[in-house]
Amino acid sequence: MIQLDRIVAFYKTMGDPTRIRIVAILAKGPLHGQAIAGKLGLSAPTITHHLKKLRDIHVVYDRRVKNTIYFYLNESLINQQAKVFTELLEKRGEELDGMVEESIERQKIIENFFTKNGKLKNIPAQRKKKLIVFEHMVQGLKIGEKYEEKYLNEYIKQFHEDYATIRREFIINHYMFRENGIYELNPEEMWAKID
Repeated sequence: MIQLDRIVAFYKTMGDPTRIRIVAILAKGPLHGQAIAGKLGLSAPTITHHLKKLRDIHVVYDRRVKNTIYFYLNESLINQQAKVFTELLEKRGEELDGMVEESIERQKIIENFFTKNGKLKNIPAQRKKKLIVFEHMVQGLKIGEKYEEKYLNEYIKQFHEDYATIRREFIINHYMFRENGIYELNPEEMWAKID
């Protein structure tokens, strides 16, 4: 179950008329930033700002085609969020209590395993804690982006020196997949489940 802070982040970010209009435009198909700006009659920097916010919550992802970056709608995530919200209403909030508790528990684990400046003290032995730690670490990576091994090693090193082990764990637990030495983030639905 998606935890509470993700639902809050999603609806907080989506609670903006311009972002709703961008999503509606992208529902018809991928576009580049200039085309979106033109359709909405807004400046390119304004659109860039809103697209970054939407990308942060994984509602949109981008792909480069030659020299142009096209933005795509992550429809499965939007449908998943709508489903989660509908389920919450059907259960009359009973599940919300569990989600709040889960969110607090996750926060405690992150605080226990990371220093104040974001360094991972050690890789947890317990599977559940390990997955929570890895989920926290992959938050800075983007769906649709291709990462070279060297870049990924540097990214992991900002958390912990043992980048080889952590990189392997990212693959084993389906956070990422590797093809020809290039790494990509998998959609959240594929990530190893925390039981």
